[in-house]
Amino acid sequence: MEFNKEFDASGLACPLPIVKTKKALADMSSGHVLRVIATDPGSVCDMVAFAEQTGNALLEQSTENSKFVFYLRKA
Repeated sequence: MEFNKEFDASGLACPLPIVKTKKALADMSSGHVLRVIATDPGSVCDMVAFAEQTGNALLEQSTENSKFVFYLRKA
């Protein structure tokens, strides 16, 4: 999937992946896609809730090399 910006939250524990994802999205234009990489298993549920609460679309989530990868489109 194409993306405009990537943020690597590997090694960060809750709530830092969400806090830093929010900050990364703030610097982006509406409609742009952010790719987030995380290692915290809690980020799977957190990212779904974050997308629902903020109106940003969670386009895809997957696992690559024991890391969680999320694609969010800024509202």
